[in-house]
Amino acid sequence: MATTTATATTAPKYWGGGKSPFNVEYGKVMMWYFLMSDAFTFGAFLIAYGTTRFSANGWPNPNLVFKSYPFSGENSNAPLVFVSIMTFILIISSVTMVIAVQAGHAMDRPKVVRNLIWTIIGGLAFLSCQAWEWTHLRLDEHAWWGMNPFANSNGTVGHQDFTNFFFTITGFHGFHVFSGVIINIVMLIKTLRGDFDKRGHYLMIEKAGLYWHFVDLVWVFVFTCFYLI
Repeated sequence: MATTTATATTAPKYWGGGKSPFNVEYGKVMMWYFLMSDAFTFGAFLIAYGTTRFSANGWPNPNLVFKSYPFSGENSNAPLVFVSIMTFILIISSVTMVIAVQAGHAMDRPKVVRNLIWTIIGGLAFLSCQAWEWTHLRLDEHAWWGMNPFANSNGTVGHQDFTNFFFTITGFHGFHVFSGVIINIVMLIKTLRGDFDKRGHYLMIEKAGLYWHFVDLVWVFVFTCFYLI
């Protein structure tokens, strides 16, 4: 009888008081469902972009479009250097998020706090880089929704679909990064208050980590579609 009581006390809580068919905590399953639906949205955007691009007669060369970086002046010519730095920042933030989740499993609150702070800094740094890139394209290159100043690789006039897709998709991804930063700030506050120690687990950190890794993974596809191909 004592064994049964202990098991009931320590067993993970699933919905309806029963056992999940996936043997996974309810909140984590819901997060996976949300990420799957979000992946469909990003997938629809990228498929539409790919369909439009490869059905067009010409498309701007990313090496000529994304060649500037802060304080480089008007004659900068370093293709993809700046966006590579942005990608590196996001990857590092994903690493610190992994460490925060692992620290949560070990109930190591100081380590969770430290790595959440680094993850938040990484997210803010990425958003700052994206803000500079958008500002440069808008003010210096005069590119915006409905305005495409970049010629196609074959010398023909570039269509506004290029800038429409770029600002829409990168903006949508940037909104997700911003949302992830807010979520991580909330997780940091709750960690500092000791909320998760009182619960006896750091599952919320793991769920926030799933979202952050998803955002990083999506950037790989956005980076490939717009900056490499």
